[in-house]
Amino acid sequence: MGSIKQIYNTYSTKQLDIIDLKKVPKHVAIIMDGNRRWAKKHCLPSIVGHTKGAEALTNLVKASLQLGIKTLTVFAFSTENWQRSESEIKNLMNLFDLYLKKQKDFMMEHKVKLDFIGDLSKCPKKTIESFHNVKKLTSKNEKLDLVIAINYGARDEMKRAMIKLIKDYDEKKINLENINEETIRNYLDTSKYKDPDLLIRTSDEKRISNFLLWQMSYTEIYITDTLWPDFNEKQFLNAIYDFQKRKRRHGGT
Repeated sequence: MGSIKQIYNTYSTKQLDIIDLKKVPKHVAIIMDGNRRWAKKHCLPSIVGHTKGAEALTNLVKASLQLGIKTLTVFAFSTENWQRSESEIKNLMNLFDLYLKKQKDFMMEHKVKLDFIGDLSKCPKKTIESFHNVKKLTSKNEKLDLVIAINYGARDEMKRAMIKLIKDYDEKKINLENINEETIRNYLDTSKYKDPDLLIRTSDEKRISNFLLWQMSYTEIYITDTLWPDFNEKQFLNAIYDFQKRKRRHGGT
């Protein structure tokens, strides 16, 4: 692991001593909650909170690279978020576009592959193009998969999966007898990824908010009262440490 410590220097050797680098979760999912509350707390416009939240994400991508995490899935914009004001939605979409343009060189340098889940077709054309362009650019990177959930809702994901499955059944591409959990999994947005080992939710909300409902059947959940823009690398390491103290049973005794 020495080479990792040399290339990525988010953590010192002393900081890393609290965890077992051989037992780091391979897939971490994050509900990045609290941007607007952070902005309100500091008497700032909501977009400032979202911008600070984007900076926090960049820092955690760097931390994930050093820790050896393979997949980082983050909830950026839900199907319910369309209920927000038109100006806030416009600002968020512009922020997505700006974030991708600013980070694409970093992703290439550090071998981060961008992917997205959700129904991107409902987003503005500029946002769609930005996601597809950076996804194509980084498609051969292999250090870390950064999966951004945008216009994502787990119930909507399941609905879309069932529509595709029924269509394939009608076209006789699959048989009724062959439909099992693995079949359904293959129709989900996350079909290419293993289920999350750990979910982190910030801002002390104790719910999963329609995020990866199928995939998180046996995921360990870590909740912190820290608002997302204030969630830093040290707190991320503490979440990993807490995860490693647990005994995962996957429904067993």
